[in-house]
Amino acid sequence: MSRESKRIKQTKILSSKCPGNPSGSTEAIASQNPGAKFVQSESSEYFHPVGPEAMKLASHLNQLRFLALDLNYGFDVCATMYEYLMDNGMTREEYHFFLERNVKSLCIMGNDYYATNEHIVYPDGQTYICEMFGYYVITKQYYDRYRLPVMHTETNNRDAGSAEKDPRRWLEQQWSNLLRLKQDGVPILGFTWYSLLDQVDWDSALAEVNQRVNHYGLFDLDRKIRPVGKAYRDLVQAWSGKVGNGLYCLR
Repeated sequence: MSRESKRIKQTKILSSKCPGNPSGSTEAIASQNPGAKFVQSESSEYFHPVGPEAMKLASHLNQLRFLALDLNYGFDVCATMYEYLMDNGMTREEYHFFLERNVKSLCIMGNDYYATNEHIVYPDGQTYICEMFGYYVITKQYYDRYRLPVMHTETNNRDAGSAEKDPRRWLEQQWSNLLRLKQDGVPILGFTWYSLLDQVDWDSALAEVNQRVNHYGLFDLDRKIRPVGKAYRDLVQAWSGKVGNGLYCLR
């Protein structure tokens, strides 16, 4: 599939899927339960230019990373993103649908962060995984854009390819970033380690059948608690009631 075909397909998916989110199930549930809150879980990304010649492309990708949430939350995108949507099949009427019928006030912004979420961008469009800014800096960018309560909805010790980071160290790093955000005024509401059990072939997004066990869980596949599971349990016990304004996961 050509790069242009991929862009058109992505825009069509956004046009068809996002309306079902804000105007369909979300509004239907809210009409029956006005107090309901909705957590949209989105990968939080950042693209670093390798040099001056890659800055324009990196800037475009850093705008593109927001696009799904922009549409869900009725955020008026910049001119270049509007042109991108129009050039790739979205109509003016569809765009205004998102602006006029958003459900931002009902939402909690969930963002995921892994060591694979940051990318070095080259002028020819190639990208390589890097870990540079971390959860704090990138989440602050998303919060400053949408000004919504935040939940760290997904993380684990996955690294590039099938590599794995030290899970206890990664847990401590994510928790420290989350606490600093809360201390700096970002309304953090929760934290999730994904997943409860180890995964199989998750490093290939299930695209390959390798029967490779990925040690990403709090428990192994025999349901025995792993060291990171004990660390997570200890973290909850140590911080319960001591965070300030409470975290849902620690109540």
